[in-house]
Amino acid sequence: MNRTKSNSMVGQNAPHALKVKSMTELYDTVYPPSKPVVEGLLYNGTYLFVGAPKVGKSFFMAQLGYHVSKGIPLWNYPVTQGAVLYLALEDTEERLQKRLARMFGVEDSENYYFAVEAETLNTGLEEQLNQFVEQHKDARLIIIDTLQKVKEIGGDKFSYADDYQNVTRLKAFSDKYGVCILLVHHTRKLDSSDSFERISGTNGLLGAADGAFVMEKEKRTDNKATLEVAGRDQQDQKIYLQFDREHCLWKFVKNDVELWKKPPNPLLDAVAALIKNSKVWTGSATELSALLTGIEIEANVLTRALNIAVDDLLEDYKIRYSNKHTSKGSLISLRLMDEMTVSDDMTVISGTETVLKTASQSSEPSQEGDTNEKRTDTV
Repeated sequence: MNRTKSNSMVGQNAPHALKVKSMTELYDTVYPPSKPVVEGLLYNGTYLFVGAPKVGKSFFMAQLGYHVSKGIPLWNYPVTQGAVLYLALEDTEERLQKRLARMFGVEDSENYYFAVEAETLNTGLEEQLNQFVEQHKDARLIIIDTLQKVKEIGGDKFSYADDYQNVTRLKAFSDKYGVCILLVHHTRKLDSSDSFERISGTNGLLGAADGAFVMEKEKRTDNKATLEVAGRDQQDQKIYLQFDREHCLWKFVKNDVELWKKPPNPLLDAVAALIKNSKVWTGSATELSALLTGIEIEANVLTRALNIAVDDLLEDYKIRYSNKHTSKGSLISLRLMDEMTVSDDMTVISGTETVLKTASQSSEPSQEGDTNEKRTDTV
């Protein structure tokens, strides 16, 4: 029996075949860069935001949503602006109006949307969320306050499988559309030094989520609170906050951890220096390698390094990168962006090709005919 066939090809035509990629294919794919919702704090995916009742979670949610919808930094954390949907399922519209007015005065945000009623995961919540992101292509953040209001309940009140399934369904949605879903939830009374062990329910909730935030006070009447953060895409940290009771806003006091900073990257520095004046460069990896001052690197290694660094190129250097395979080989394109055009759409079309849609191209009809194409980040 011949076992030399590539793993990525085995069983691909079977009804329930695994969709696999080799390490080589992963390295040769240019994935669209993603922008954090709140840099260093909150990213695309599904997160838990947990605290005891009346600790100030809803005020924090309203504050976070306002900052994201307006593109205003949250304390010292940069924010990527986008549409925000806040499902305030334990509130009324009147209470929301009064709370927001107390927090922000009459300074509104037309990119900030609210609902006080929604379906559950059993009865159509995903369809409702799908309609929202289809109508608001710049959607960045969906807040569900609270998880208990929308979760699918199985036969066992404390079921790991049910908890895991509930969060997994919402995570699948956030991954599909490239948005962040923040699930407000409660803590339980438990004497533990680990704040995350006090999340109400089973470990299935945290196990399925991309991360969690735990807000705690020593006493309910305190104005001081801590916010512990743990996740797959951000550094673990503990933030100290002070509640401004006059305006009902959380203010930053300090962070226990100095946020990690990326080390210098000589390769990307050289790429940035190359196109600093010309703004645009197109050519082969071999040609690019020969032009990089002070860098000795083989063409295939250079291509893979740039494929992997697409996020850093756009975020840190404002350089839009693409790598397209043509009949004559790989064609690399580098374009220095200004702040207004960094939000052009990017779409992964195939394993080794990224198509970058500029404003002039975005109005052209798709040639793929795929109406189920994944919604990608605006970056």
